Amino acid sequence: MDWETLATRVIEGHRTTRDEALEIARADPAELLPVMNAAFRVRKHFHGYEVKVHVLQNAKSGVCPEDCSFCSQSLKYNSDVPRYGMQDVETLVAGARAAADKGAVTYCMVTATRGPSGREIETVTEAARRIKAEIPGISLCASLGMLKAGQAQTLAAAGIDRYNHNLETSPAHFPNIVTTHGIEDRIATVRSAREAGMEACCGGILGMGETQLDWVDLALLLRELGVESVPVNFLDPRGGTPLEAAERLTPAQALLALAMFRFVHPSADLRVAGGREVTLRSLQPMALYAANSIFTDGYLTTPGAAPSQDWQMIVDAGFTPAAGAA
Repeated sequence: MDWETLATRVIEGHRTTRDEALEIARADPAELLPVMNAAFRVRKHFHGYEVKVHVLQNAKSGVCPEDCSFCSQSLKYNSDVPRYGMQDVETLVAGARAAADKGAVTYCMVTATRGPSGREIETVTEAARRIKAEIPGISLCASLGMLKAGQAQTLAAAGIDRYNHNLETSPAHFPNIVTTHGIEDRIATVRSAREAGMEACCGGILGMGETQLDWVDLALLLRELGVESVPVNFLDPRGGTPLEAAERLTPAQALLALAMFRFVHPSADLRVAGGREVTLRSLQPMALYAANSIFTDGYLTTPGAAPSQDWQMIVDAGFTPAAGAA
């Protein structure tokens, strides 16, 4: 494939086809630099040289009843993650202040759960109102599991800008990863968030035994749903989970996947997310040539790079951190 021609067509409005996306994902690693350069042209056209930095707050940990095979926060697995209930409003607001001090443009409150209780919705909405009043300029994201009727509207009214609910993998592979709910349940939550006026943050995890075709089918489904933000995670196997012995993707595989997601989602906020440090290793800066967004200061149950290290990486690679709330 002529990668540069495809990049020009995408910039001009062409929607990357399934066959084209699959060719990118399956490209020979020897083609990595030409593919990444073409993806960079698309990224630069829609996002310039800016990199958005996001910070996560694990607001409820280790008490989830679902059986997602990758997740150490499931009660069904013998993991050593911290276990605690919903954090209070003051803790969530303090987390937002810390995120702003790190230069984050988005602060995301996350709970490991099937879905939020009424009390948890009240806690998050009160925290959201406080944060918006006390920390102007920071964008708020919530990730609280599957939503019931009316909950999306309540979150949006309180100032939550974006709702995260990942599909995780393709519809074909999903039953191999989760059995306590279906992918249709997740899709319904994504749609309800968008209907309530929030942006949809929705992506997946690569490296869970799926194929490149599953990557493509996930990317195309996310495009069909119209999601504005696409986090791409790489499995960092957790002890005690069914996927604890899974083999990590190679850096080249991960970068080709990011390039494919950029071609399918040219204008989306494409975020290289969990597992980037251990999967990409010394090639981490190359991810920025496709992705325009990262998480810093760790993930829900795994450590990450310090903000100062990420800032240095962004600048050293020739990019500019987006202005945060600080």
